[in-house]
Amino acid sequence: MLVDFNTLPEESRVWIYQANRSFSDDEIVQLKGQLETFIEAWTAHGKDLKAGFKLVYKRFIVIAMDQSLNSATGCSIDASVNFIQQLEQQYNVDLMDKMNVSYKQGEFIAYKPLVDFKKMAQQKAVSKNTIVFNNLVTNIAEFNENWEVPASESWHSRFIK
Repeated sequence: MLVDFNTLPEESRVWIYQANRSFSDDEIVQLKGQLETFIEAWTAHGKDLKAGFKLVYKRFIVIAMDQSLNSATGCSIDASVNFIQQLEQQYNVDLMDKMNVSYKQGEFIAYKPLVDFKKMAQQKAVSKNTIVFNNLVTNIAEFNENWEVPASESWHSRFIK
């Protein structure tokens, strides 16, 4: 059951998939249609899942689900992962690699392997004030408050001296 992302309760579970490149405007239109179709049909043991999505900065797919109606199951989570993997192949983009870091450089969103981000931190090319995306947030409240934060307020802080 597809609903507007902004109407979901703050405790709704979120999954964030960051792309290793920006999607084009045409790809965004296509992606929205595919996400709407997937979420409309997404179920757990035959029961509808109340969920919505956001596409942020042409680079992040954020899916949220209200678990008060029905909870995700192993099968429904597998279905979402399979869907994301299909998107990776279709758009020739990496969405599942959690060992990469996205951060802001002005209004530009940069994307680096974690190894390179660590080197940049050592070289002071990024600082504790660099805005990073904490894709480990687990619900909408955390997404709203702790997703886009200075590196000093995220797990990234361990690399910044």
